[in-house]
Amino acid sequence: MTSFVNSFPCVRGIQAGRPCYIAMCPMRLVPKIFIFNEENVPADLRAQRKINLARVPEIAHYLTENENYTLSAITASIDSAVQFEPMADTGAGQNIGILSIPMDAQILINDGQHRRAAIEQAIKDNPELGYDNIPVLFFIDEGLHRSQQMFADLNKHAVRPSDSISTLYDHRDQLSELARYLIKKVEVFSRMTELEKSSLSPRSSKLFTLSAIKNASRVLLKKGKQDHIALDEKNLTAEYWSEVSEQMPDWLRAKNRELSTADLRDNYIHAHGVMLQAMGIVGADLIVRPPQEWKEILKRLRDIDWSRANEAWEGRAMVHGRISKATTNVQLTANLIKCSIGVPLSTSEQELERKLIK
Repeated sequence: MTSFVNSFPCVRGIQAGRPCYIAMCPMRLVPKIFIFNEENVPADLRAQRKINLARVPEIAHYLTENENYTLSAITASIDSAVQFEPMADTGAGQNIGILSIPMDAQILINDGQHRRAAIEQAIKDNPELGYDNIPVLFFIDEGLHRSQQMFADLNKHAVRPSDSISTLYDHRDQLSELARYLIKKVEVFSRMTELEKSSLSPRSSKLFTLSAIKNASRVLLKKGKQDHIALDEKNLTAEYWSEVSEQMPDWLRAKNRELSTADLRDNYIHAHGVMLQAMGIVGADLIVRPPQEWKEILKRLRDIDWSRANEAWEGRAMVHGRISKATTNVQLTANLIKCSIGVPLSTSEQELERKLIK
């Protein structure tokens, strides 16, 4: 082994009969010792997917803007022999020690290339981050075939959490905070919202998902992901959805267990997320008016035929009889609701109507 090495305190372990080492790596070293230079190599000759550059600034921003950020471990393979010096010859100490890696060894990232790129960018913006640490799981490189299999195995069982559970647990995101606020303040939401899943099973006793409430409220307030939401805006949003629910007798009957939510979904448009999203669009044009005026307008919702048998929904909330949450269909659903309650369409909405008629 060369006399020039990078040394890390680490814990040694065994996976599938192979040695592995978990170490804490100063983040300032991450861009220097981990390589990712396979961008121009054909996919079948790479050990990783191509890096998605669009993801990097988002992760870097997260690191620089949050003092209590959390980063999961990087997994990497070393293409050289390493030296492990245990603290003791027996007992627990024999698996705790110093891992020495030759400086000329290539260390290939199997999982975490976006974290590596984001760390590099974040340190440029805030050099103090370089003194923080990130855990690294080291394996000894056994060639391209093994590295490709490691990548496949590491990602095969990774499951992205649902938007609803992310909304429930995300205490940094203003829109998520708004959604949690609404399920406490709007009675029908508090009783009828699925908090963990972003889609409802056919027999679910719930009527809404937390993610649908968040997305509809984002449209209602015309807010971006990073925008601040003031308390008066939260209260206005709660007031709006409470008023909408008052004009939806079926929602209230479902809340009181007088009507099956499964039957509602089978037979009516207003039991689906497309309608909630559409009402966010409608509401964005209403809540700029005096409350007494927009509340009076919302009373006309009671006159709308929400039945899926109503052919007016075809091509809007439904495509060939199936509910569609595509952006265009949500907007066309909002257009029909607007026309039904006497809210003028914008120029772009009128153009969309002309295209539908053609």
